This record gives sequence, C-alpha cells and structure tokens, in this order.
Amino acid sequence: MTRLAALFVKGAAPQACHAIVPLYTTTVGVSTRHARAAGRAVSDDGNLDLALRLPEELGGNGGGANPEQLLAAGFAACFHGAMTRVAAAKEMHLPRDIDIASTVSFERAPSDGLFRITAELTVSLPHMDVAHAAALVAETEKACPYAKMAQEGMRCTVSLV
Repeated sequence: MTRLAALFVKGAAPQACHAIVPLYTTTVGVSTRHARAAGRAVSDDGNLDLALRLPEELGGNGGGANPEQLLAAGFAACFHGAMTRVAAAKEMHLPRDIDIASTVSFERAPSDGLFRITAELTVSLPHMDVAHAAALVAETEKACPYAKMAQEGMRCTVSLV
C-alpha cells in the first residue's frame, strides 16, 4: 500500500490535527525578468519544466502555459481525486466517463481595480442518479484541498532572501 493510500484507508475517519504536518511539499521556481510573460517554471525534482507565456488575450504572444492554466489543471485533478476518494469511502460506483472542467479567470477586481483569480468547476457524472451525484459533489467540495483553498483562503508566507 502506498503512503497516500494508507492515508485514505476505507472506513477511517478523518483525524483532527493541531499541528500542520505537510504530507508532500514541492518547490517550483520561475526565472527571468518577467517570468509570467516569457519565463520557465521548473520544479525542484525536474518533473515539471515548461515555458511560461502571457496569453494573447492579455497582450502576449501565447505559445506556452500560463499560471491560470496550471491552477485550472491542478484544481480539476485534485477535485477528481477527492471525488474518487469520497465515492470509495461511501462504496459508490463512479461512472468511467466522469468529466471535470475547471475554468480559471484572471480579471479586474471591482473593489480595488487590481487583479484577482476566480474559478468555476463543472462536474459531469453521466449515468448517475442526479440526487446521488449532487450529494457526491457537495461532499467532495468539503473534502477537496483546492476547493477548501478557494473557499477559505490559503496560508501564505512571502519572504525576501
């Protein structure tokens, strides 16, 4: 059994914890003068190494990934994983053709005229009873770390070194 699987043993109740204990940590660095527009994102283990480019819609040339796409991919994947875990704990059968689309927008904040990020998830569970699907999505929203981050905020520290 993998370490991650051991954390989600069927029937195991979530445990309250009083200290923050990271289960996985990664670091991704970006470089160049304007990394969002023409940089590289490289993870500490080298598994992520991609060009970052400003999308044409924001005045860039496109041709590479952007932070909004990376957030959308992470959100959709995390929600899918959480849904699978929640369904397994409830002994629910999930259809094979689950579709989760994450839409992330970079927009102006009306409150201060600066920028903000918004996200919308669309979950399709064809061949599943609508009431069961709605209950599963609602419970997954409580369990998914990305959904929690979106709803509750995220602990963040910025340091100058």
